[in-house]
Amino acid sequence: MITRELYMQKIRPFIGNDLIKVITGIRRSGKSVMLELIKNELLARGIAAENFITINFENLSNARLCTAEALHEEITARARQIKGKAYLFFDEIQEVASWEKCINSLRVALDCDIYLTGSNAKLLSGELATYLAGRYVEFIIYPFSFAEFCELHQEVFPDYSLAQRFAEYLTFGGMPYLSVLRYEQAPCRQYLQDLYNSVELKDIVKRNNIRDVDLLERIIAYLTVNTGNSFSANSITKYFKSEGRKVAAETILNYLKAATDAFLFYQVKCEDLQGKKLLAVNEKYYMADHGIREAVFGGNLPNINLILENIVYLELLRRGYTVYVGRNGAQEIDFAAVKQGKKIYIQVTYLLASPETVEREFGAYDGIEDNFPKYVVSMDEFDLSRNGIIHYNIKDFLLGQW
Repeated sequence: MITRELYMQKIRPFIGNDLIKVITGIRRSGKSVMLELIKNELLARGIAAENFITINFENLSNARLCTAEALHEEITARARQIKGKAYLFFDEIQEVASWEKCINSLRVALDCDIYLTGSNAKLLSGELATYLAGRYVEFIIYPFSFAEFCELHQEVFPDYSLAQRFAEYLTFGGMPYLSVLRYEQAPCRQYLQDLYNSVELKDIVKRNNIRDVDLLERIIAYLTVNTGNSFSANSITKYFKSEGRKVAAETILNYLKAATDAFLFYQVKCEDLQGKKLLAVNEKYYMADHGIREAVFGGNLPNINLILENIVYLELLRRGYTVYVGRNGAQEIDFAAVKQGKKIYIQVTYLLASPETVEREFGAYDGIEDNFPKYVVSMDEFDLSRNGIIHYNIKDFLLGQW
């Protein structure tokens, strides 16, 4: 188990206080491990393990606790046996009916520190806004970064070079459990396919009462094939119409929202870099893990340009950036990312293999006159920086500080 220090740095200031810590992210991204890491942190601070109460609601033996009333009664009774503060860890809390009422009551009634995990963004919408508004802090857990992947891959294959590790990362992606399977092709592919099916069934179909599963699967396939390409609900509607199937744009939007709520995809809006405003035009979608894309749909290497974009986009999210597609007149910047008032621009391409490609990628910044850092990221091994625009090899970019 690696420490996932990037997330612990964010969580650590909130440990022990009365804000509810909500840990979300795609299924099997490591949320349960984060609970264990938090417990280790508490133990290191001198908190006794006897003060921990942990319940995983995907465990069938806890099915009797999947109502607010039953859970409240159980926790209240167990907390009475604890001397001092109780530390409550609830894994996949969305399985509990009306869980918000229970958690809010426990927060008020007990001397406790509460940690929740959930696999759907709807966890933080609806009634939660009423019951827990201003009383929680959210942390989204993503699949392994390249740095985290290398840390575990090193244990399995200590003799691999960095280039070999990146080739493995391109194929397998960052789902944590793959290290247990020793990154063997067939078992990993089956695991990722089963994970995808679980997300689709439990976190999209079941949670949203979707009846037309075939349509959902077609929309997800369309999103996956068009990862990193601009499109709209209307363009998907036209696509289905050309296939002989009539689908309302509103239905498309609802299914897109369900897929992003399950953290299977992330939507990226477009920003006019000159007018400093968001544009009501085509958005882009990136997948939560490119390894799932390869296992379920294939085609990562033939579409490596888009996969590299996907990897860079997720890395920006991990590091706390708010990310947009940049529109600079007729030019498009892959990413305009903002954190704490500071902005960076990033162009991503496979190789700067011709003068035309170099001109396209570096020339995209023409007319952007601010002094924020501007990067071009590719798989080229030589530094091709010019005109104040910094060129990075993608491995160095993912492992570096910027």
